[in-house]
Amino acid sequence: MVTNVSASRRIFCIANVLLFLVLILVCAYPIWYILIQSLSGSIVPGKALLLPHQFTLSNYQQIFKIPGVLHAVGVSFARTIVGTGLTTTCCMLMGYLFSKQTMPGRKFLYRMLTITMYVSGGLIPTYLAMKSYMLLNSFWVYVLPSAVSAYYVILIKTYVEQLPAAIEESAMIDGANVLVIFFRIILPMSLPIMATIMVYASVAQWNAWFDNHIYTFAEDKLTTMQYLLYNYLNEAERLAAMVAESAHDVDISAQLTPKGLRMTMTMITVLPVLMFYPFLQRFFIKGIVIGAVKG
Repeated sequence: MVTNVSASRRIFCIANVLLFLVLILVCAYPIWYILIQSLSGSIVPGKALLLPHQFTLSNYQQIFKIPGVLHAVGVSFARTIVGTGLTTTCCMLMGYLFSKQTMPGRKFLYRMLTITMYVSGGLIPTYLAMKSYMLLNSFWVYVLPSAVSAYYVILIKTYVEQLPAAIEESAMIDGANVLVIFFRIILPMSLPIMATIMVYASVAQWNAWFDNHIYTFAEDKLTTMQYLLYNYLNEAERLAAMVAESAHDVDISAQLTPKGLRMTMTMITVLPVLMFYPFLQRFFIKGIVIGAVKG
């Protein structure tokens, strides 16, 4: 059926589409700019604004020749995988327990958990706590402090509360205990909120660098990619010169400029997030909407 659309409505729709196209361009172009700069053989002012200038992969080849880069990438992937799994598991268990009215001390513990979202101990007390638990200069200092997040627990609790209670009741009648109900019923039904937590936790773990700076001093084997990027961005001039001196191919080494180094390192750290997020996007949107309805 053909409907008559007024001229003002058409103008509004066109303006709306143009506005969102501009917003998309503003959000996407910085990432595209970093990518084409990292793929450019030489960075010349005014060049490589839309496409790479003198396309080459030598920047990436030279970056991975820098001592410690591959190890730092491995540490970042390890903390992301372990940290995401630990955070998701602990928060799912705690969120499920808080959704039960029969949990002893539920209101008091839930309020204490919520308070941590607004009040923190501060840097010095936190450092002393990590020292008391003997987590300094340890891989576990990356994952254990973030095992439980009040925000994630609240999202999970809200999501679980909207699941049909009759399913759990029928499982209990059939003889299922709490763990069986959680792992065989609650978890399969909570995939959207789990995906949401996994996206949040993995991005937070991958981007983290401050804990590496504070808690793992003088431990090169625990250096993460983000902390390495932080140091390299501050020392790009010296690092580019070091790579140029150690390179065997003079033509390639001459192409690695401080700006090219910054762009390449930044792209390496951003790329895993860009590849990971689209696979969980549909679960992420559903989980964050349902988990925040009662929030």
